[in-house]
Amino acid sequence: MADTATIPTAPTTPPATLSDTRVTRAIELVWREAELLDRKEYPAWNDLYAEDGIYVIPLDATTEDFDDQLNMVYDDARMRAMRVTRLTEGYAIAAVDSARTVRTVSRFVPVEVTDDSVSLRAAQIVVAYKRGHHDLWAGDIEFTVRLGVDRSADRIVRKVIRLVDSEDAVPAAGFLL
Repeated sequence: MADTATIPTAPTTPPATLSDTRVTRAIELVWREAELLDRKEYPAWNDLYAEDGIYVIPLDATTEDFDDQLNMVYDDARMRAMRVTRLTEGYAIAAVDSARTVRTVSRFVPVEVTDDSVSLRAAQIVVAYKRGHHDLWAGDIEFTVRLGVDRSADRIVRKVIRLVDSEDAVPAAGFLL
């Protein structure tokens, strides 16, 4: 049996911290997205996404296979654009009588950081107010942000919202999470 003290181990890279400028850029983009959603600036929100970006709210909070599972939302660029159109043009009940929202995104944990992208986990709480009633939406969110040549070129490639109550009856939102 080999002496384990002589077996070389691979060097470990310390995990990225919130002070890493790449992580900071990703968090700033996530906060920008939250502000745009609360202000209902949906075209500007959509512009934060990469052309190949996806926005997913799965029913099964543990799944990674969004293609073969039922999801509340599974939007690629085409579906995001259609959703924005429904929320901003013409008469759509979801847009005309949509709730006012205030969201908090926090508890950021860097998962993977490279020179080109940052993957984060975070928590989100959304309070929605409509017709004298408040709804609370809470979930864990996973973001992958593709870093550009500067902050203005950073884009969201993946946003997965895992609602804490995703398997229960969820009220119609009329807004984006």
